[in-house]
Amino acid sequence: MTMPRRRPGRPRRDETRPTREVVLTAATALFAERGFDAVGLREVAAAAGVDVATVAHHTGTKAALYDACFARVFAAEREVLTEAAEQARSALDAGPDAARRALHGLVDVFVDFLEDRPETTALWLRRWLEPQRHAELDKRYAEPLYRLVAELLTAAAAAGALAEPTPHITVRSLVWATHGHVVALAAGAPGARERREFRAFVHRLLDGLYGASTS
Repeated sequence: MTMPRRRPGRPRRDETRPTREVVLTAATALFAERGFDAVGLREVAAAAGVDVATVAHHTGTKAALYDACFARVFAAEREVLTEAAEQARSALDAGPDAARRALHGLVDVFVDFLEDRPETTALWLRRWLEPQRHAELDKRYAEPLYRLVAELLTAAAAAGALAEPTPHITVRSLVWATHGHVVALAAGAPGARERREFRAFVHRLLDGLYGASTS
């Protein structure tokens, strides 16, 4: 039997992964690079190596596809942060020094995640260029993680491990600083050295915030 020939120039779909995952990977990269309005379903289909009907079958409208891209990165981020936050919470009863080390570890996990997946930062930055559009994405896919860490800081304060009157501001500041770090790496900042220096900076920042109460 003669197999149909693939059209010239059409990328071959990765047959080792489910089609929906291939589509979401391609769409995430395109949305991160260009934003919502500049990406069409046909471009996503071409990048994924499938036809437009397949994209629509797996994700629906472009708005639904956009939402699914955020849901995908949120699920991965939530998995690693939830585990790190649970470890940090379990360290609160071990004293201030242990709590501070646990917070170092939590931040390191977050930095590692975004360094390994820079498209996450790019995707969010594109969304935030138009703060009034797609605001529901923040409620579903950003605020739950902010609350996760803010509640940890609140619990640490209640346990006497640190003093933190505005945990939500601390969390947002750390998140934005990390996104800025990832942007710097993408722009060509020296990789290994920049990574080491940023981790050292964040540790100093946390120690400066909480060192007085944990000494």
